[in-house]
Amino acid sequence: MAGVSRLAPSGTPLSQLPHLTRRFFGAVSRRAPSSSDQAWALGFLRAGEAALWQRLGNADQRHSIEVARRFSADLSESPRDEMAGALLHDIGKVSVDLGTFGRVLATVVGPRTRSFRIYHDHEQIGIELLREAGSAAATLSLLDGTTQRVDALAALRRADNV
Repeated sequence: MAGVSRLAPSGTPLSQLPHLTRRFFGAVSRRAPSSSDQAWALGFLRAGEAALWQRLGNADQRHSIEVARRFSADLSESPRDEMAGALLHDIGKVSVDLGTFGRVLATVVGPRTRSFRIYHDHEQIGIELLREAGSAAATLSLLDGTTQRVDALAALRRADNV
C-alpha cells in the first residue's frame, strides 16, 4: 500500500536504539495492563476493533495504551476515531508469531524470512484488518498517513517514538 506511513523513526538502526531498548524491556514483562487501563482503552474501540485489540499480547496492549495516553496528552482534543488509531497503530502484529527475541532479530536483520516480512509489514496488515473490522475512515486515514490532520499524525509519531 503506497500511502502507508511508517510510524517507526527513519534512519539507521543506531538512531532507533533508545526507543527499541525501552520497547524491549517493556516487552519482557508478561504483566497484563491494569483492568482500569483495559477498560479505558476498550472505551475508544468499536466492537471489531476491540476484538482485534484483545488478541494483542500483554506487552503490546500496554504499549498501545502508553502511546494512546501520550497521543491524547499531546493534542488538546482527540476524537474517538483518532484515539482508536493511537491504540491500534500496531494491530498488524497480531498476524505475526514472533516472540520478543524474534522481533528483536527481525528488527536487526530485516525482512529476510516470511515471518520477518510480516513483522515489517505489520502497519499495512493492520490497516487491512481494521478495514475488515469496520474502523472509521478517520482511524484508517490516521494510520495510513492520508489524514488531513497533520497535527494528529505528528502527535502519533511522537507518542510512538518516545
